[in-house]
Amino acid sequence: MPSDINKPLLKSLLLMADIVEARDPYTGGHVWRVSQFAKLLATKAGMSDEDVVRVSIAAYLHDMGKVGIPDQILKKPATLSDNEYAVIQTHPSIGERLLSGHPLAEMVSSAAAEHHERVDGKGYPHGLQGHQLSMVSRIIAIADAFDAMTSTRPYRSGMPIEKALNILRENAGTQFDADLAFHMCELGEAGDLAHIVGHTADGIPAVTCPHCGPVIAIPRNTQDGDIVYCRACQGELQLRRCGGTFDAEMIGMTDDPRKLEPIPNEAGIESLLQQIG
Repeated sequence: MPSDINKPLLKSLLLMADIVEARDPYTGGHVWRVSQFAKLLATKAGMSDEDVVRVSIAAYLHDMGKVGIPDQILKKPATLSDNEYAVIQTHPSIGERLLSGHPLAEMVSSAAAEHHERVDGKGYPHGLQGHQLSMVSRIIAIADAFDAMTSTRPYRSGMPIEKALNILRENAGTQFDADLAFHMCELGEAGDLAHIVGHTADGIPAVTCPHCGPVIAIPRNTQDGDIVYCRACQGELQLRRCGGTFDAEMIGMTDDPRKLEPIPNEAGIESLLQQIG
């Protein structure tokens, strides 16, 4: 495993990525899931253990540029207009500029800049194609798209895994690197992706607000009856264990800003840091 990475410096960057993600209440756990999918795909593609860790770190940081997207667009619980989508399309460039001066920039900046590029050159923001794209960004583009397809949003339900894999197959060689798309489909068919879909960290299922739909990342030590808060509607939610997951019941509202502070995905970050020697 890479031993040249400054772990405290990296942890601070991962925490910032979580706080940026917390601004979008509908994508909780997204960066962790993308990191895990990317880790599996990089391994399947034959990358070294050290490079696999670097890919998973870069994947965790790929959406840092969303810090520059206005709240009214980032938090919109409906399909974006063309103009709003054009604003969303600026986040890779913002992320690239944000990370360019960081000591870990060489490892992570291409992921932020290129994860919405396509191998056929029809992506954004630069229209790069083929091997102009780094291996890291080609892996993360697939992991990011797969999580977007299999995650629930207020305006649509998440796709079944098999349907998402079919879309990867259909777009192999155009939107996605063909070999990597094939490897991702092999992982899905073997059942190696199912434990990540719908989770916010290893063994921790995502919980959604029953009132307005956002995803709430719960701590690893969550117990039956614990209280959590929805930052979107300010709902006070009581958790009830239901099999391997939790159901949330809205029991009130809060206007206490301390209860609505964004909470980093500590379990997800720690699982990533443990990969580093």
